[in-house]
Amino acid sequence: MKKTQNLFFATLFALSFNSVAQQPASMSEYPVGTFPNEHNLDGAQWPRVDTEGKTYWRVYAPNAESVQIRFRDPMTRQADGTWYYQSPGPEVVGFHYYQLIVDGVSTADPAGKTYYGMGAWVSAIEIPEGEAYDKPQNVPHGEVRERQYWSDITQSWRRCFVYTPAEYDSNPSKKYPVLYLQHGSGEDETGWVRQGRMHQIMDNLIAGGNAVPMIVVMDLGYGTDKRPGAIQPAPGRRAPSIFPEILVKEIVPMIDRTYRTNIDRESRAMAGLSMGGGHTFQTVMPNLDKFAWMGGFSGGAGAVDQISTAYNGIYNDMDAFNRQMKLMFLSIGSNENPDRVRLYVEALKGKGIKNAVYYESPGTAHEWLTWRRSLREFVPLLFRK
Repeated sequence: MKKTQNLFFATLFALSFNSVAQQPASMSEYPVGTFPNEHNLDGAQWPRVDTEGKTYWRVYAPNAESVQIRFRDPMTRQADGTWYYQSPGPEVVGFHYYQLIVDGVSTADPAGKTYYGMGAWVSAIEIPEGEAYDKPQNVPHGEVRERQYWSDITQSWRRCFVYTPAEYDSNPSKKYPVLYLQHGSGEDETGWVRQGRMHQIMDNLIAGGNAVPMIVVMDLGYGTDKRPGAIQPAPGRRAPSIFPEILVKEIVPMIDRTYRTNIDRESRAMAGLSMGGGHTFQTVMPNLDKFAWMGGFSGGAGAVDQISTAYNGIYNDMDAFNRQMKLMFLSIGSNENPDRVRLYVEALKGKGIKNAVYYESPGTAHEWLTWRRSLREFVPLLFRK
């Protein structure tokens, strides 16, 4: 065990020289037309991206026997102790996770910012999309606030992040509708802020008059019931998520006590990506007295042949459902088998559901660019009279 730890820390020590003066001269020789990845630490020059979307990587690890970028081919050792890799062609636009694998040890890149994804701390590379909807602009900016609260259900302190629009503090008598926005599996409550750029998207939409000013709440989508008598999972196994119950019984009341919210059902929405889309359906469908708007991004839609029996036959009374559900927005990337969601929406419309909306993100898969675009399309539809 000690030998493994020594190898791990030695690896990190060697990699930490990625962007300092002790680098070989080749580390400061950059391919023409390239620029640093936007998720690098300040001053770190590698990895790099060019205008065509190709990526270029150099890692200084002179004592390593092998270096690989996860999800890509192995790197090639250079004579000066650096390891080099260049993508054979343009990569898909958007945000992509990666790790370095050095002599079998997986680690985030010490030259880059870290994100919680894939169930671990990882690095990211961004292939620019060329649009500004998710970038900071010269518009009024809202705030992302961190809120801790005690959960009686999980018997633990939990944390959520809360976006308040730019006008929130200057209009102390105004109340706002709320969107509860959830991350996917292997991510946490930081995902929509850091990977999803939620606050930039919201700022730009609101400033442009394309969205109603609203509060957005992002919470941790995991939780184990620790109340007396609750059945605990077997060792090594995760308990079924009770997040929908946590949201309805604890998070929503806490947010309504803490922030200036409109508390009627037509002022409350929920959406999520992948696992969070599933949580959205599990939360909203049994609680239409509390929610009137919902979105599932790459997740949540069920099987077409089960529509008649889903959620105790909720779709069979179309008149009642249409009165209660102001919007059911379902989206997916064009490269992640979109027919399963498109056909589901078409089937709902065929039953007479009026407010089902389908969006397909062109050229993307199960990834953050799909979900950033989905948020951009979803939010302008919320809380309209």
